[in-house]
Amino acid sequence: MADVSVRPARPDDAAEIARIQIDTWRTAYAEILPAAVLDGLSAADAEAVWTAAITERPSARHHLLVAMEAEWRVGFVAFGPTDDLEPDDPEPATTIAIAPMLVEPRWGRRGHGSRLLAAAVDHARQDGMTRAVAWIPEADTASRDFLTSAGWAPDGLVRALDTGAGELREIRLHTVLTAEETT
Repeated sequence: MADVSVRPARPDDAAEIARIQIDTWRTAYAEILPAAVLDGLSAADAEAVWTAAITERPSARHHLLVAMEAEWRVGFVAFGPTDDLEPDDPEPATTIAIAPMLVEPRWGRRGHGSRLLAAAVDHARQDGMTRAVAWIPEADTASRDFLTSAGWAPDGLVRALDTGAGELREIRLHTVLTAEETT
């Protein structure tokens, strides 16, 4: 059996998290994001963002976790309290947003996504959070299928983001963070 785990990100993970994000987007989102967006991704810029996410967390309830297989970093998830809610959303003070959650495609189908999601839910529960939301590209059927198989559901909200090279439509999924309803 492979040596697999999920752990909190450390400052020396930032460059690899940035690489995973860029490589995964360029592979998995090639048909979803405009080519100009993918071509414009900068490893240095992404590394700076992830370094700040690790070293300057906005609150103790903001987390960045890394999936490991043996000594390799293979994926990550970032999550924390959200302020991007609708006026009628339930439990606004205890809702987290998960974004992004990525596993590098060459490491897919080994349970890393499930371990990352379970660890994120466990951390969120420990922080007193009761609900989670995730915005995903509407065309990202793999992420939608993964989350719905784990008990998440679309809540009917859709948004359009201007990427600077075209529009990206996203849908929002949600779940309640109870042991009985989330896997």
